Amino acid sequence: MKLKKKKGRSIQQLIGIKTFTKSGIKVGKDELYFFAVAPTNISVLSAANIEGKIHQMMMLLSAIPDIEVSCTDSSECFDDNKLYLKDRLEEEPNPNIRKLIKKDMEFLDSVQSDISTARQFMLIVRVKGGRSDKQTSSADIERKLRDQGFDFRHLKKPDIKRILAIYFDASMYGEQMPDVDGAQFLEVNNSNEG
Repeated sequence: MKLKKKKGRSIQQLIGIKTFTKSGIKVGKDELYFFAVAPTNISVLSAANIEGKIHQMMMLLSAIPDIEVSCTDSSECFDDNKLYLKDRLEEEPNPNIRKLIKKDMEFLDSVQSDISTARQFMLIVRVKGGRSDKQTSSADIERKLRDQGFDFRHLKKPDIKRILAIYFDASMYGEQMPDVDGAQFLEVNNSNEG
């Protein structure tokens, strides 16, 4: 019995991203628009203001039925780096190198404590079939968000790339990643041939 070798699939294929669009990303037949929403500290609001915020969210959810809410870390986690440094520290015989490794560990701890509580909140609107109509155009969604008192920003390609990179633990500098995996190596090879 002969086994056929299956062609590997990219992460992009596995999660269904086809391409970036002017307003978001194309996923299957649908398009996703991303909006970063500034959070409100409800611990300082009165009961009436909290009820108002809840009402605004309810109105938004009824006005845009295909909206999804997402909360993610706003930066990458350094746990793997810290584990690596800990193992490296145990193996290193040179006291000067050990001091440097300890300083690196302290730096990662300080950076992570500064950003560990940072979260980003997003509203993601799925436009069925990728066709914008009057109810689902980017401008109409922005108007509905404004009408309900949300402080938001429509995310563009670099922002979306950064979010995906953090989500997949690739890098906190996702906006600098190439659109096509390995494209930077093709460019280098092509420039060397010329």
